[in-house]
Amino acid sequence: MKVFWSPLAVERVTEIAQYIARDNPAAAEVWVNTIFSKVGDLKAFPESGRLVPETNNHSIRELIYGNYRIIYRIEKKRISILTVRHGKQMLPVDEIAT
Repeated sequence: MKVFWSPLAVERVTEIAQYIARDNPAAAEVWVNTIFSKVGDLKAFPESGRLVPETNNHSIRELIYGNYRIIYRIEKKRISILTVRHGKQMLPVDEIAT
């Protein structure tokens, strides 16, 4: 399977990394590298994430990394990374609309 990142997901990762880098640039780099590594694992194990509780859609799943949720959709031949959010933030439905 191939992994595709939505523009929103890329924007969120960038924003979060910039926020972390204000205090610790090295930690921001580790965070970004780990996010991409976890997403890369989805190629072999696309159903490894849990179902997103805000939806009733079995193709929408999430990986948890620290305080963050990596929300993705499993499609026929690809995985689409929809967004990355802090776990305490509300998840707007429009970010995961199918």
